[in-house]
Amino acid sequence: MIRLVTAGHLCQLEQDAEQARSRAREVQAQADAALGRHVRELHAVTDRAERAEADATEVGEFLSRTLEELFAAQQELLLKDIEIRRLRAELEGESLEGRSLTVLLHYGEPHTVYASREDAYADTATHGADPDGWVPSGERPATECRWRCEAFIYDAASNGFRRAHMPTPQPIEGAA
Repeated sequence: MIRLVTAGHLCQLEQDAEQARSRAREVQAQADAALGRHVRELHAVTDRAERAEADATEVGEFLSRTLEELFAAQQELLLKDIEIRRLRAELEGESLEGRSLTVLLHYGEPHTVYASREDAYADTATHGADPDGWVPSGERPATECRWRCEAFIYDAASNGFRRAHMPTPQPIEGAA
């Protein structure tokens, strides 16, 4: 088959080819732009995923430390509860008759109550008081002593505690 190609037809074919090349360049530019967007989006998603993974790791470590602290606190609370129950049972089983308490006085005002004089001395030493600096206060009033330990014993008759050592009574002026 023989085909005759005229100059007009040839010119039309060249124009069509140029339009096709132009369209191919446009489509290639659009494809390149879309590929660039997809690559940038892929990088952004990858960065977010890496940050989320790092955050998840950090949160996991924090949660692990928190659970360890919680477990330690629960154990401590359990031990304190056991000690409280033991002390409560000990108190309920014993008579208070003859038991003593030591009250730490600050210028005559009650400050802290201790189970024994030794406990009072040990605790006040942790607050800066000289553990060997305690001396008898003699007959001085409690209000004249900065710190003073007073022993109290349980008196069943009054159902309460009284001083173990009562100061000597002073005569009141003008009294007969």
